[in-house]
Formats: sequence, structure tokens, C-alpha cells
Amino acid sequence: MKRLLVLAMLFAAPASAATLPSPNWPGPADRGPLLLRATTISLHNAARREFGVAPLQWSDDLAAGAMAHANYMARTGIYGHDKTPGRRKVAGENLWRGPRGVFSYDTMIQVMVDEQKLFRAGLFPHNSSNGRWEAVAHYTQIVWPTTTHVGCAVASNATTDYFVCRYSPAGNKDGFHLVAGRDPLVATEPSASPAQIATRRD
Repeated sequence: MKRLLVLAMLFAAPASAATLPSPNWPGPADRGPLLLRATTISLHNAARREFGVAPLQWSDDLAAGAMAHANYMARTGIYGHDKTPGRRKVAGENLWRGPRGVFSYDTMIQVMVDEQKLFRAGLFPHNSSNGRWEAVAHYTQIVWPTTTHVGCAVASNATTDYFVCRYSPAGNKDGFHLVAGRDPLVATEPSASPAQIATRRD
């Protein structure tokens, strides 16, 4: 899934630690590979722990793939999922973009985790209380029970940060029942066809 986080979303309410884009605001957010890795693992695994599934491990290979696509978006200004043939079978993908240097890694990831507010248990992709599967697709990939590894990266151009996370095995597969603490490997919907079950979504 992809997400554009607009400054107005954060500043519509009176300023507080919870609404600032980073603890350093109005200065630039802290950056660096060790901080990125630690923040990614911490926030992903906090969400997974609450959902009742096993923690993720960091993957340098996934992070390298994420970096390649983040660099592509920063270079071209084209924001969207990696359309390389076969990529979706190898790794799931979450995207975010925002003004350069403004947002912390915590904010980039937390806006995805916060989609939990719209999540409802059920057969994927019917997991959103507002009827739009895209509204929870970052979150469902983050907590997908059979995903074991994650790697993330950020690239920037003069104006914009592009944040990419890759996941393996990929989640968000049609025809699998997504419920807290439950393995979705076996499709529980009798009407789910093999073609539906094979479909994977970003």
C-alpha cells in the first residue's frame, strides 16, 4: 500500500508531542540506518505483538530492494508500487511519502499502524470497516501472520522523502481469513477459488 501523509493532518489539532512530525520539529528529523532499523523492528513488532503473531526479523536483502525502489521514486518523482514483474510474489510493499526531512521514522510507520482503527477480522480483502480494503492494507501487511522478515529504506530528492518497506513472505493475499492470533494459511471461505487465493495485493 501507499500513503501520502499531509502536514495538515498533523497540525489540524493544537500542537503536542503526539501531533508533531518529529521530536526535533521545526528542525530536521533524526535519520540514519541504525535508527531506521531499530524503529522499524520496534513499531512493527509492537503491532504484531498486540495482534498476537510472531515478531519480524530485519532483512538486509529486503532493505536493499526497498532502497532501490525508493531511489527510483526520488529520481523520477513517480510515486507508486514497484511494477517489476514477479516482485509481488517475492515481497510485499508498503509506501509513504512526505516533505523532505520533516517526519521521523516513527511517524512514517505509525500512520500505517494506526489503520488498525478501521480493521475488522474476516476474509481478506474484506477487512475494513469503511468497505475500502486500501484503508487498512498497510496495517494488514504489517501484522500478516505468515510474514517473517522486513526491510525498509528512505530516499529523498530536493523536496520529498520516499519511504519503502518490503515484506517476505508477502501478505495481503485474497481468500485468507485474517484474525488476531490466527494462521491464515488455510482459506476458510469455501467459495474462494485457487485464482482468488493466489492474488496478492500491495
